[in-house]
Amino acid sequence: MTLVCRADEIAEGCARGVIVGEGAERRDIVLVRRHGVLRAYVNSCPHQGVPLETFPDKFLTMDGSQFICSAHGARFRVEDGVCVSGPCLGKALASVPVTIAADGSAVI
Repeated sequence: MTLVCRADEIAEGCARGVIVGEGAERRDIVLVRRHGVLRAYVNSCPHQGVPLETFPDKFLTMDGSQFICSAHGARFRVEDGVCVSGPCLGKALASVPVTIAADGSAVI
């Protein structure tokens, strides 16, 4: 398990990208909080495998309900990562288990 940040650093309706691991174990992850639940996904669009954001931490629609892939405009529900519009309709972002430790740290 890897400490990524304090869980309270991800505000409601916000998302943040983090890199965890090194070498072959390196992963680009996006953490997001919606309706009080902290979730994590691999930051890779299932359409072409590119990161979702063009600018750091700019992952979400204005209302925070969906991720937007900046490459082709695919939209993904925050709650389950499923694509609801765009070239990868029906596919999903890869979910990453996230745990809140006793000290308030987010661990993946």
